[in-house]
Amino acid sequence: MDYFISSRADLERMIDEVGIVPFFRTRVPGWSVEEHIDRRVWFTDQDGPWEWKGPLAFEKRCVYGKFIRNRTAFVSLEWFAELANWRRRGYSFEARLDEGLVPYRDRLLMDYLCRYPCTLSREVKQGCGFSEGYDGALTRLEMQTYVVNADFRYSVDKHGKPYGWGSSVLCAADDWLDEALLAAPEGRTPEQSFERMVAHLRAVMPEADEGTLRLELK
Repeated sequence: MDYFISSRADLERMIDEVGIVPFFRTRVPGWSVEEHIDRRVWFTDQDGPWEWKGPLAFEKRCVYGKFIRNRTAFVSLEWFAELANWRRRGYSFEARLDEGLVPYRDRLLMDYLCRYPCTLSREVKQGCGFSEGYDGALTRLEMQTYVVNADFRYSVDKHGKPYGWGSSVLCAADDWLDEALLAAPEGRTPEQSFERMVAHLRAVMPEADEGTLRLELK
């Protein structure tokens, strides 16, 4: 892939065209934002992908969360439905609950987010009643596409300038996104969605090893 990301518009174009874009390097060379970013906006005083990710998620230009091997990725609106269909395996969160497939901590976390949508992660951690195992529960729910990052909020200094890494604003995906973005596309099975994602990514990254790409998407 031939991308050079020096602006938010460049990043949006890559997300729209590739569909699923990990933030950091993966075992598939050339797939991530990190590998295509202009070094002048990577860990510098200029705005870069760290600052762009919040507005992109908040404006629903894409979906952002831990979607690739427990690490963060951008997913275009076009491809999020396929990813959700694959990861959820046809289950709504309520259906998983009914069949006893949801770990206790995951249920507590989702219960809190359903009562208090779009809440800072640190507040969710305080409010859902447990801290040990919180990160693991949150990562599972993001990987299953039930929870997404809706925005990032920053501390500000005495001059009103934001600083630091920013705290993620969490929301249940079904509360944040339109129903159409979470429905099984055209009645496809989860396996069909998976194969469609693989085929698309192979088309935009013909040099990628297919076996490794499949492992990254599982």
